[in-house]
Parts: sequence; C-alpha cells; structure tokens
Amino acid sequence: MLKRTLISLAISLGLASAAQAELRINPIPANDLAREPNIQSVSMSAEGDLIVALIASPGSNNEETALATWDVNNLTTPPVVTPSGDRMKFIFAQALKADRILAVGRQEWTGQLGGCGEGRTVGATATFVNQVYLTDGAQSDFEEAFASNRRNLGVSNDMERCLQLAGTASVAADLPLDPDHVIIRRLNAMTLSSSYLRYNLRTDQTEMMYRANGRASIALFDPRNGDILVRSEIEPIEGDDYLAKTLIINPATGEFEEQEPLTYHLRSRHTVEVVGRDEASGQYYVITDQFSDLAQVYAYDPQTRRYSDGPILAHPRFSVTGLILGRKPGNFNQVLGFQYGGANGNEVYWVDPTMAATQQTLDGLFPSARVQMLDYTDGLGTILFQVSSGATPASYYVFRDGQLTLLGNSRPWIDPNDLRDTELVYYTARDGLRIPGLLSLPAGWEPSDGPLPTIIHPHGGPWARDGAGWDASGWTQFLTSRGYAVLRPQYRGSAGWGLNLWRAGDAQWGLAMQDDKDDGAAWLVSEGIADPDRIAIFGYSYGGFAAIAATVRDNSPYQCAIAGAGVSDLARIGGNWSENPLQRAVQGWTVRGMDPMENTEHANIPILLFHGDRDVRVPLFHSTGFYNAVRGRVNAELLVIEDQPHSLPWYPRQQRESLTTIERYLAEDCGPGGL
Repeated sequence: MLKRTLISLAISLGLASAAQAELRINPIPANDLAREPNIQSVSMSAEGDLIVALIASPGSNNEETALATWDVNNLTTPPVVTPSGDRMKFIFAQALKADRILAVGRQEWTGQLGGCGEGRTVGATATFVNQVYLTDGAQSDFEEAFASNRRNLGVSNDMERCLQLAGTASVAADLPLDPDHVIIRRLNAMTLSSSYLRYNLRTDQTEMMYRANGRASIALFDPRNGDILVRSEIEPIEGDDYLAKTLIINPATGEFEEQEPLTYHLRSRHTVEVVGRDEASGQYYVITDQFSDLAQVYAYDPQTRRYSDGPILAHPRFSVTGLILGRKPGNFNQVLGFQYGGANGNEVYWVDPTMAATQQTLDGLFPSARVQMLDYTDGLGTILFQVSSGATPASYYVFRDGQLTLLGNSRPWIDPNDLRDTELVYYTARDGLRIPGLLSLPAGWEPSDGPLPTIIHPHGGPWARDGAGWDASGWTQFLTSRGYAVLRPQYRGSAGWGLNLWRAGDAQWGLAMQDDKDDGAAWLVSEGIADPDRIAIFGYSYGGFAAIAATVRDNSPYQCAIAGAGVSDLARIGGNWSENPLQRAVQGWTVRGMDPMENTEHANIPILLFHGDRDVRVPLFHSTGFYNAVRGRVNAELLVIEDQPHSLPWYPRQQRESLTTIERYLAEDCGPGGL
C-alpha cells in the first residue's frame, strides 16, 4: 500500500529529473548563500507527534534564526515560533520525547577561560558561550537543560560556565522504548571526567549511573533499558602512546571483562566501535578496520573472545560508518541496514526489505536528488525525509496517511539549474597513491567549451573529508556559478577513505600532503578541465594552511592563494594541538612537515588571508604573523572578520563579507589581471 501510494504521488506531482542545461554562468549572489536558510536542523519526536526545526526568524529578512514546532497531526496549521534573542542565537534544535525539545543557543562572550575549552589559559579570550535549553511543543517556557540537580552533582558556578564554554552537556542515549527517560553525559572539560545520569524528561529528576575518569567512557548502553553493556578505557604505555581497551559486561557475574581482540594502540588509529548487541545470541556488532583498509561490521562473541570469520556487513569500496538498528517496537534492535562513507558522506544501504522498498520508492519521487529518511513512526505511517544534492539545497517533506507535505525549502531562491551535481573522481599522485577528489563544474560545461579557471579547494581537519552533497559553507556553489571548476582533493591525511590514505598524511604537512593538491591541479590540466594559467588554491582551517604553504613552495601551479583561518606556524600549533591530552598524544605528533613561518622568504604568489577575531581553534596570530612576514615580498591582503568564530554557523554579515572579498580578489588580484 505504501509503495503504491508513493508511486501514485510521483505520477500526480509530475516529478522527474531535471534536464542538464547548456553552459550556464549565472552567479549566485553572496547574500543568497550567506543568509539563514528558511529551514534547517529538522527532527521528529519519538512519538511522531511533533516536528522541530530552526527557521528564519519572521521579519528578519533571513538574518536571524527562530525555533519552530509543528503538530504532525495538523501540518496545515502554522508552527509555534520563538525567535532568537538579541544576544543568544539558536544554532541547533532536536525533538526528544515526552513533549520535550532540546535547543542550543550561542552568544558572544569575552573573559578568563582558565584552561576550560580552546583558547588561552591566561588573560581574557574572545569566544562564544553555549547554552542548552529544554522546552515543550508549545514553547511555553525555556529552562536550562539537565541542570535541576546541579547541587546534588557538586557543580560549582565556575564549572557550570566551563560546561557552557565547552558545550559538554549532551544526550548520550535516548532509550527509544522508555517514554520518559534519556541518559545524559556531563563532561568536566578540565579533568575530562564524565558523569552519566538517567534523566526524567517529565519530572526533571536525575539518577547518577556512572562516574568515569578522564581515561574511561561508556561505549554502549542497552537501548532497551539503559544498562551499561560496554565500557572503554585508555591506558598509557611507553612511547607517548596509549592502549585503547574495550570491556564488556559478563551477564553471569555482572563484572566487566577486558576483551583482548578489541584492544589496539591509539596511535594506530584503528576503528574498533561496538555499535550494538544481538539479544538472541549475546554477540556484539563491531565496526572495525583491524582486518582491512576499510571498516566493516563483524560479529563478536565476548564469551569465546572471537570475531566472526569474516565481515557480516561490508561495502566493497567504502568504509562502514554506522549500523542501523530498528528503534521502533515493530523492528526494535533488528539490523535494518548500515551507513557507509560514500561520495555523499554517510550514505545508507538497507538490508531490510521493507526499508529498502520504501527508499526505492522515495528515490523514484525525486530522481535528480538524494533522499534521506530522517525518522519514521512504527509501521512507516509517518516518514520525515530530506531531499538534496550538490546542486539542490535541502527540502524537507512529511509523508503521512497517504499525503505528501512539503515542510519547507531551505533556500528556495536558488535555482538548481544554475548548478551541477558534484562527481567523485580519482587521480594518481606522483608517488603512485590513488587520491579521491570531488569535482564540481559549472552547469552545462562540456570539454568542447574549453578549459576553465580552476580552484583547488582542500578541506579542513585535516582528519576530515568532503561529501558530494550541498556544501553548507556555500563556497563550492558560489565559485561554480561564476564559471570556476572546483576540485576538493581528499589528500593523504583525510579520514573516511580508508586507513592507508589517512595514515599516509602523518607528519606530511606541506610535503606529500601538499603534493596531492598540486597533483590534482596537474590532473585537471591533463583532462582538459583546468587552464594551467588560471588556477588558484583556496582553503579554510587546515585548508588555509595548504593555501599558506602553497605561497612559499617553489614551482607552484597556482596564480594566487586564499587562506581562511589558516595555520601558518606549525611549531606553535603542533605543541598545543587540542585541549584534550589524548588527542594531543594521538594527533599532535602528526602535525609536522614544512613550516610556512620558517620559509616566508620563499613567498612567490599573492595571497588573501581572512580570519575571525573570535577564533580560538586557530588563533588570529597565524594570519597576522604570516601577513606581516610576506607582505613586503608578494601582494598580500588581510581581512579580519569581526566576531567570527572558527566553525560554522557564522552570522550572515560575516559570510557576505568573506564571499564578496573572495569574489573581488579572484577577479582582480589573483595573478596578473585576475583569474
């Protein structure tokens, strides 16, 4: 019935894939990508009666956000809306259960950090403070989330401010079969110790479950009742390394027992993630790359301490990133499918026939975009889903009782015909390593149109990766709509493309990691896509480092560089990598290679640097120091953006300022006569 209904809807709506237009250069205005989307951060309550999202605040011209809630039983009625305040701005929302909504607000704050979170330990730091609120569907009152029992926990005012600064109060488990409770985690950002508490959403009563020191955490709760099934512990060993241990409870004794086959050296960076338990056999589902370059799902028996002979779920080309277990009474704890790190990021492969058929039918409704099921009710009577692509901003739909309702388009003012979907490509680096890349081209471009001005656009991290879907930063769409080809190299050191590629970037900042970007440019030229005399490099965070490094490397293929919030001084950032000592031990030693601040005399191409003055992850001195060192050697420009933090979300005015500056710089100042 569900499939027939959706097929009839596809016919009646006349939904079909859009035809590829001829070459179309229609620049998207900076403000169309900078202003707040009409809708974002969409979720549905566990009972399926409430939908929550952030929307553009009415009357703000998409400059501000607001919290919105819809009654699923009456979607034609306008939502209840609470705008952001003058100082505190909503940046995230999530529907829980028991008519409770979690909303996160953020505001500018300047003061003494005292070692709490990222930033200086002495003197005042300009940063942001986060506040987590709980409210109801009517948004009748906003209370500080998970705080009613603070005195019982012995949390001081200073510690509470620390929790706000670091954003370390979170939902650890939502217990889908329990109508009242969730499990929350509160992290002491200075000691890294955690407290796990069972929280009653109806009464605000809290029950302490477990206190963990800075080297222990809960790895798996029983989703049925919240019991602790698996713990993780970190043990220091010689050579500044750690052993990552997994302990699984023995139901016969009630004791947690170390599982040696799940132990690994933290610096090896293996994935060993216990993601569920088969209730019938008592075996656990483990995602691991201990036996392959790619992470796969194995069954693990804690009694015999043995993995299954081979993976029980795997993708032939990409790592498994998550296991999808049923969360409704009708399919509870059944294996429905898995997520894998495909071209779009986390893609889904359904093994459950009903879910696979539903996905196939929804895909048929929107053949030119990607459909993601966000949530559903038991029996699939109500489905909340998202439709998007690299060329199409996200839209959100509700299928309920045979009716398809558009909840909202995030950016309806953008014409997908002005853009083109992103393609996953591969090229070979100079040392033979195969490098993935995400290639975005102007709409309608064909090789017969001739080579294009091109941007090499490395991601941040560097332990991160890109996806082919809609680029939330707006950079890809901004550039391709202006006629630029954009290649986002998934250079060595990128996570999510296999263990070998990830490890190959260790201590290769500005060296082999940088070669991968240059080799991507050379590949584009060889393919007839890039004009060799019209190539630039633009990146943010680590990508900003890559742009800075390109400025001081000889024989650069680039006419100019654009560095947003870029690292320039490896000596300073490598020794202070992360406020987390475990991350420093695991990743800090990899932050080595060619230090641009030690090679500024080799600067040979012009550079634009832009940086937020509330950035505590990559402090502003990285950009100001490099600018002062090279401005007498090459044409250099520095833009300091007021009140901008390191990571999204940014204020619309900040995005407008950076986008318009980038556009002008590429057109006028990137090499002789602009790019």
